[in-house]
Amino acid sequence: MSEHSKFLESITRENAAVVLVDHQVGLVSGLRDIPVGELKHNVVALARAATALGIPLVVTTTAAGSMWGPTVPELVEALPAGQKIIDRSTVNAWHDDRVREAVEATGRQKLIFAGVSLEVCAALPAISATAAEYDAYVAVDASGTFSQAKREAGLLRMQQAGVVVSDYATLMVEALADNAAPEAGAVYAALDMPFAVLVGQISAAYRA
Repeated sequence: MSEHSKFLESITRENAAVVLVDHQVGLVSGLRDIPVGELKHNVVALARAATALGIPLVVTTTAAGSMWGPTVPELVEALPAGQKIIDRSTVNAWHDDRVREAVEATGRQKLIFAGVSLEVCAALPAISATAAEYDAYVAVDASGTFSQAKREAGLLRMQQAGVVVSDYATLMVEALADNAAPEAGAVYAALDMPFAVLVGQISAAYRA
């Protein structure tokens, strides 16, 4: 696919997979660019919305039994039943054969990454996936890092490499495509955008 068409082609439930990298208790505790509660909300919402749309997930940790601890429990609870979490030693998740094989097994071309930290755990595999001729996206608000400088450097490096930067809700709504789809209610419930909940409550009150 040409660079031009990569940026213009839509994400759909048929062409996308979500790759969640290192949302671990030890790493999340160091976040300084996004509140921890907001990050947890956003990555949980991303996982739930993807599941509602039938978009496959690949989930990985690094050194879960030693340095960085397990995946945050809120995310574990949101994952589909039987979802495997791949624990690895490589800094770049793409360098682990099991992670790449799990991505390949999805059969999807467009990969939505989120990770802690943004400039390493999300950016490095997204850049590597781009080099491997996938279309890589990063949900920046389902990712986080340890300083504003790291965030800015990560965003710049990804954009220079051709990674598409977006947010979790936009990516999932783009994949939904039609608000009349049977899954729309479940997707918006998963996204849990407070303003949308309020609008829905007001609308329901008027219909009553």
